[in-house]
Amino acid sequence: MNEVIALLQAHRSIRKFKPQPVPDALIEEIVRCGQAAASSSNIQATTVIRVRDAGKRERLAELAGGQPYVASAGAFLVFCADLHRAKLVCEGQGGTFDPGMTEHFIIATTDVALAAQNCAVAAESLGLGICYIGGLRNNPQDVADLLQLPQAVYPVFGMCLGYPDQAPELKPRLPLTVVLKEDGYGDPGALAGIEPYDAQMRDYYRSRSGGTKDSSWSEELKVLATKSRPHMREFLARRGFTMK
Repeated sequence: MNEVIALLQAHRSIRKFKPQPVPDALIEEIVRCGQAAASSSNIQATTVIRVRDAGKRERLAELAGGQPYVASAGAFLVFCADLHRAKLVCEGQGGTFDPGMTEHFIIATTDVALAAQNCAVAAESLGLGICYIGGLRNNPQDVADLLQLPQAVYPVFGMCLGYPDQAPELKPRLPLTVVLKEDGYGDPGALAGIEPYDAQMRDYYRSRSGGTKDSSWSEELKVLATKSRPHMREFLARRGFTMK
């Protein structure tokens, strides 16, 4: 196993950081790695906002659902899907830009995810820990207002970066036989491999929680039976992502 593969398979979310800032040079190098990710049609629809202001960091921690590491991590980045820049350039070339196209939304969101994962791997290769913060979408309008995001830009997620002050266990993943298929999906109802994975996850949750959490992967998926951030559709429409 080479070093890159070992690094990728050792990923863990870090939520406790040493009180040590991340140097500007490292942040810049990490974001350059994000820029090197694939980008559909080279639109490069990613904007990264480094939030330094302590007051804004505290507010973002609140908006994300009370996640204190948003404020305490050595650095905090907000990854935005950005069609505003493309709009200005397109119109400057005499074109008529329509940010409401569903395909444009997919392109921008995918660009952000690819860039962010490059940043995550780069950060971990430098000895940093990271944690994605999807909780910013709990209150996306407040986040957009706080960061003064223009139309056709939305916050996809945040990322805490810093020097780890914990070493959590690796979270088990689904068996490869469940995820990797040949020539087609096969039986969509096939759940072979899930039962032993549920047992593995139950052991993981018990260990991580000191015995206070007794659950499996399948039981955790009951979250899909509840509405998840139903405000996002209206918020995106107000941003100009009308999904035509």
